[in-house]
Amino acid sequence: MRNIKLTIEYAGTHYYGWQVQNGKKADYRANKTIQHVLEQVLKKILQENIQLTVAGRTDSGVHALGQVANFKSASRMPLARLHWAINCLLPKDIKVTRIKNVGLDFNSRFSAKSKLYRYTILNRKYSSALLANRVHFFNHPLDIRLMRREAKVLLGRHNFTSFQAADTRQHNPLRTIKRIKVSKDKDLLHIDIQADSFLYNMVRNIAGTLLEIGRGRFPKGSMEKILKARNRKLAGPTLPAKGLFLVKVKY
Repeated sequence: MRNIKLTIEYAGTHYYGWQVQNGKKADYRANKTIQHVLEQVLKKILQENIQLTVAGRTDSGVHALGQVANFKSASRMPLARLHWAINCLLPKDIKVTRIKNVGLDFNSRFSAKSKLYRYTILNRKYSSALLANRVHFFNHPLDIRLMRREAKVLLGRHNFTSFQAADTRQHNPLRTIKRIKVSKDKDLLHIDIQADSFLYNMVRNIAGTLLEIGRGRFPKGSMEKILKARNRKLAGPTLPAKGLFLVKVKY
């Protein structure tokens, strides 16, 4: 028995997120998930029932540059051959970029030290035909310097209740943001957030709040007040999933 680690990139546009829902594998929505597609490909190649463990479950429409998953298999197929076979059978919007043997105790979810997400905004007067499913289009002028200053308030360990989904309440809303960066590359605005883990919709809600600050709807000092209030109603909107990428998982 060996434990195999996969690094995966995918465009989430045409999928209902990563996870197959229990008891609904015959349902179209459940089958149209990244997990289901990958497991079916692995089953066909290895002739085993494969169950993937993933670093972080992404929602419908969310993309990944460096998602990580692992599975255990009795197969002795060389990794290079397995890697080639997987990518031959996968659709064009899902690909395995790296494959390696790891220790049997490795767990892509519980062994992770942190995850890095990026939210990308197209900030100009007109939208893009080519980037429509990869960015959130926003045509209002933004104060990038103010956004950067306000974002720094979130660094460190805090209660992020104000930035989790309104209909979700996790028992422990404490999270540690290790790095947050707001950068501009021509018309593209990137919000990078690295944390030990994330609450549901946390990145999209933080990005929405920063946009409200940048456009002037929320005044200077708003981020700290929203964070301390622990009230989702005070924060900005949840931005669309299409602008979100899981960039990297660190171990």
